[in-house]
Amino acid sequence: MENLIAPAGLKLGIFRCLKAGTNLGFSEQGTPQGGVVSPLLANIALNGIEDIHPSVRYADDMVIFLKSGEDENLILDKISQFLAARGMKVSERKTKITATTDGFDFLGWHFKVQKNGKFKSTPSVENFKTFRKKVKHIVNNSGYGAAVKAEKLAAVVRGWRNYHKYCKMDGARNSLVFIENRAFKVFNKESKQNRYTSKKLLNQAFPSVSYAENKHVNVRGIKSPYDGDVQYWSERNSKLYDGATSKALKKQNHSCARCGYKLTSEERVHLHHIDGNHHNWKPTNLEALHESCHDYLHMGKSRD
Repeated sequence: MENLIAPAGLKLGIFRCLKAGTNLGFSEQGTPQGGVVSPLLANIALNGIEDIHPSVRYADDMVIFLKSGEDENLILDKISQFLAARGMKVSERKTKITATTDGFDFLGWHFKVQKNGKFKSTPSVENFKTFRKKVKHIVNNSGYGAAVKAEKLAAVVRGWRNYHKYCKMDGARNSLVFIENRAFKVFNKESKQNRYTSKKLLNQAFPSVSYAENKHVNVRGIKSPYDGDVQYWSERNSKLYDGATSKALKKQNHSCARCGYKLTSEERVHLHHIDGNHHNWKPTNLEALHESCHDYLHMGKSRD
């Protein structure tokens, strides 16, 4: 709790999670593994472990980067001492040493340094198998009509493509061309559909998401959303948006065009058409607003 930077209300909630336990009568068991609060608690408990050696970490999953000649046992010993002070230890079963030129999986991605020295990241084989299984389940489910399948597929496909938007996503596998062909055949077999309506549903079911390999920028190690640095977090939050919204945010210096406050991750950003014409996409007709400011603006117009 002493390591946590957060408002008092959030601190109280996290403290209660720590004290709640997983079963009635066994409060000393802590919080359940895989629960929504587990990654947050891991980040709090392991804060500072990255100072031991160059590394990248999400919750309790960690990759440590060693140069040739560095003593991995010495580094592992330092990490073990850090964990011991917090009542934890390294999982020997999950720990391994591998060359970056051989590649390794981490958080659903496969990372590899190629022979030409360039760094490459792609969706891991296991991650793709899990994704394909979800898609096949929806496509082959006889309880859904083609329109419902397209709606459900769109959420899964968009989520998968957004997750991997900083990977190398070209190639037949990641373009999903084979899965799309299968879905089209299933849609087209439905009596209510023809090749034209099926193609329209297919475009809905497999929305495109732009990708840019290795463009992700890590959060600075010492930063917290509650550290008061509104400028840093508003600028970082703007990277979640692209196209016209991203351009409007940059033009407005990441501030709401109505209230003037910074646009942070606490509230979604809405793109507003100033003249009310949603077909007018000229940059001068677009402004970025807080969701609440946008709603309030339209409430005022409806009263008029």
